[in-house]
Amino acid sequence: MSRRIQIFDTTLRDGEQSPGFSMSLGQKLRVARVLADMKVDIIEAGFPAASPGDYEAVRAIAGEIRGPIIAGLCRTIPRDIERTIEAVESAENSRIHTFIATSPIHRDLKLKMSPDEVIQHAVNAVKLARSACDDVEFSAEDGIRTEREYLAEVLQAVIEAGATTVNIPDTVGYSTPTEMYDLFSWLGKTVPGIENVHMSTHCHNDLGLAVANSLAAVEGGATQIECALNGIGERAGNCALEEVVMALRTRADHYGVEVGVDTTRLASASHLLAAVTGNFVPRNKAIVGENAFAHEAGIHQHGMLASRETYEIMEPETVGVKDSQLILGKHSGRHAVVDRAKQMGYELEDDEVELIMKRFKDLADVKKRVFDSDLEAIITGYETSTMGPWSLNWLSVVSRVNGESTPSASLTLAHEDGTTSTHTGDGDGPVDAIVEALELVTGTKIEVLSLAMRSISLGEDAQGEANMRAKVDGIEYSGHGLSTDIVAACAEALLEIVNRAIRNADQVRQTNVA
Repeated sequence: MSRRIQIFDTTLRDGEQSPGFSMSLGQKLRVARVLADMKVDIIEAGFPAASPGDYEAVRAIAGEIRGPIIAGLCRTIPRDIERTIEAVESAENSRIHTFIATSPIHRDLKLKMSPDEVIQHAVNAVKLARSACDDVEFSAEDGIRTEREYLAEVLQAVIEAGATTVNIPDTVGYSTPTEMYDLFSWLGKTVPGIENVHMSTHCHNDLGLAVANSLAAVEGGATQIECALNGIGERAGNCALEEVVMALRTRADHYGVEVGVDTTRLASASHLLAAVTGNFVPRNKAIVGENAFAHEAGIHQHGMLASRETYEIMEPETVGVKDSQLILGKHSGRHAVVDRAKQMGYELEDDEVELIMKRFKDLADVKKRVFDSDLEAIITGYETSTMGPWSLNWLSVVSRVNGESTPSASLTLAHEDGTTSTHTGDGDGPVDAIVEALELVTGTKIEVLSLAMRSISLGEDAQGEANMRAKVDGIEYSGHGLSTDIVAACAEALLEIVNRAIRNADQVRQTNVA
């Protein structure tokens, strides 16, 4: 019987805490539902002690999501652990995940602790967590750069204290596949009791080796992989869930392991996350990118016509990519839209359908045909339109080419308190003018860093998608906009950035008060 590998998803914790990927409570719940539908084994819902907002998000996910284990991260500090215990207590299945750094550079420069002190903190934390929860994971932060014999000593101590999973993270993405295999193999043979617990790997992608290192750890004996949708996470990101899962599935002949993830939901989950965080999935992204199953070179097309297996090692359907396109239009009703969404992997809640149908009808009135990609963009992007506190009521932009007058933008924003405000801004182009108008209405200072635009579907009336990055009060945010008018899409993206910044400032104030 083959080994079963647990998939531990950290999109909502390690992924969400990286710059430009913050999510609202509603968005986190939406992603958590998708992860549960995908049948990941563990959802790391957040870091409850980090802020009141993170605590509430973990608590909400624990209270609603059924199926996966719901984990909360905490340092080896008693108040952190107690806060996490409270946050996950309503989960059907809960896990306390505690960590402390073990490498010499972290012990000496960050913690200023002796090796014995680190072990004592780790053991005390595991015992405290275990007193309230039967499922306790311990992570040796920067474990890859920890002295091998000392790492074994730490792991033995926490296993004896009651840890049920031990994680050896490559926190800074420093390792190589050969080193990972060797270390995990050695630990499996050396640490007493490790055969009775899960041995986990958590790899970062600083050298582009996160997936390769995770697979090597599995070959070395790991039974859990910590990963994130689209590979998001600190710095260069984490091991990409969709890539490592499909590698294990596609090369089952080599790895000889099983995973329980429903891979047909990978594409829709990836696109949902991209929409709610305001970050494109690169066209050439493995598994879920637009080009993953596209063939342009003549020799490749000739081979595909002869047999798909000549150039495709996976069937598109296995990751939720469909060859066919059902074209909807303005005469399509609620049932047709909901049914098509379900075929695409989206189970819509009743309260979501009304808003999605409104946006669908608005789009169908201006487009001749609504493609699957249009519908997916509406579904995955609907949440960003309700993020508040500001929403866009009206926009008028005047641009100039070789003229003496300056481009301008007039807009009206509605605030969640019921008031509206209208201002006009000038700039050296329409986006610059929108920025000034937004600054005047919201009182924020926006520094645009980048703008990327693309067409969502086919035809001259296709929806345009805009992704923007900007700094507000020195903090970087990303925003996502969608419209058949690409300038309006830019305005929506900028407004999302402003809303993210305002919510973040409110959360910081709550944390300081607490």
